Amino acid sequence: MSLLKRRIPILWRDERGDVPGWVLITLMTAGLVMIIWGLAGPGLSGIFQQALDRVSGF
Repeated sequence: MSLLKRRIPILWRDERGDVPGWVLITLMTAGLVMIIWGLAGPGLSGIFQQALDRVSGF
């Protein structure tokens, strides 16, 4: 069995990954999106409302 492990090391590698790292990245991304949305949301909705008013004015 050890000969097989040496010849095919890819099959015996642990591919679980770094779960705590991915959770941290996901939470940080969600936090950044919430902060950016909170800061830019009112301005973007104003721009959208202006665009709708101009289109409906035709």
